[in-house]
Amino acid sequence: MARTREFDTEAAVNRAMELFWSRGYEATSVRDLTQHLGIGQGSLYAAFGDKDGLYRAALEHYRATLAAAALRSLEEGADARSAIRTMLVERIRIAAEDNGRGCLVVNAACERLPEDPATRRTVRDTQDASRDALTEVLRVAVERGEIAARHDPHTLAAFLVTFLNGLLVSSKVTPDPRTLEPLVEVALAALD
Repeated sequence: MARTREFDTEAAVNRAMELFWSRGYEATSVRDLTQHLGIGQGSLYAAFGDKDGLYRAALEHYRATLAAAALRSLEEGADARSAIRTMLVERIRIAAEDNGRGCLVVNAACERLPEDPATRRTVRDTQDASRDALTEVLRVAVERGEIAARHDPHTLAAFLVTFLNGLLVSSKVTPDPRTLEPLVEVALAALD
């Protein structure tokens, strides 16, 4: 008779996400993971296959929780400019926490690409979702006359995602939101 899993896999993935986020993939050993999660190596392998499997689960968890929450916040803004500003500033604040841990997805791109195709897919899917959500916000804003119609919403959204990626890398070098937040206003000038 097979033993039942004796731990909450969702909680384990969340804890692993935090560890990978603060240390990175390469600097996190299986031993670090088992100690941090409070599980045995056999349990980790049974649940996730290997360290890569747990890493992919952690990236997907990040995408489904924190990244998705950032996109939902776009829908809550009174106007496009305010919604985008709030989203960008909040992402800076989160990335600057813990002495500049950055963004797990951007960190994954910097650390694991181009060699890891599974990570590339997750990063691409996350960035595509961000671009698509921003495109819709910008499309509606153009229709309402909130922003200039001279730019294609899709191209402008791609610019904002690229800008955000740069900010998130910069937050690792300079983990001070007060230094990075003024740059948001420069990017928002592209909406004029």
